[in-house]
Amino acid sequence: MRTQDRDAEFSAYVAAHRVRMVRAALLLTGGAYAEAEDLVQTVLVRLYLRWGRVSRVEDPVGYGMRALTNVFLDERRRAHRRREVVSDHDADGPRPGDQMAEHDVRATVFAALAALPPRQRAVVVLRHFLDHDVAGTADALGITEGTVKSQNAKALTRLRELLGTDIDYEEVGP
Repeated sequence: MRTQDRDAEFSAYVAAHRVRMVRAALLLTGGAYAEAEDLVQTVLVRLYLRWGRVSRVEDPVGYGMRALTNVFLDERRRAHRRREVVSDHDADGPRPGDQMAEHDVRATVFAALAALPPRQRAVVVLRHFLDHDVAGTADALGITEGTVKSQNAKALTRLRELLGTDIDYEEVGP
């Protein structure tokens, strides 16, 4: 594949799917926008370096989302990484055009997601925000379907404890 063709094909992939990748990364990071952007950039660099292979797989979009999830989990495993403590204060503040109430709901959901262990968070994001089935989630995370089901059940129980009934679940979204 010629470099120009490869670059054009990759650029089209990024233009079509980057926003969705950032939304997924926001959910994985519990709303940490800068961290989400870093995750997506890391994934895009890895995809670009392997684009010859990636472009030939059956589902390049799924491959990219799987890579995003794996990079997120890898980053969480690194011993040298130190995490900031999540507070009630959102350093980014509301995005232009957001209603304050909607921002508060999102901040609450992001904080609840951030309170989950990384694998449970990944399962919830893949299953409920990215609409993967159990088998697809298991494949993306390299775990068994039973593990997906148990991690999902534990995560949803914890989210219900954290969120309670004060959240209008229809408003929640990346």
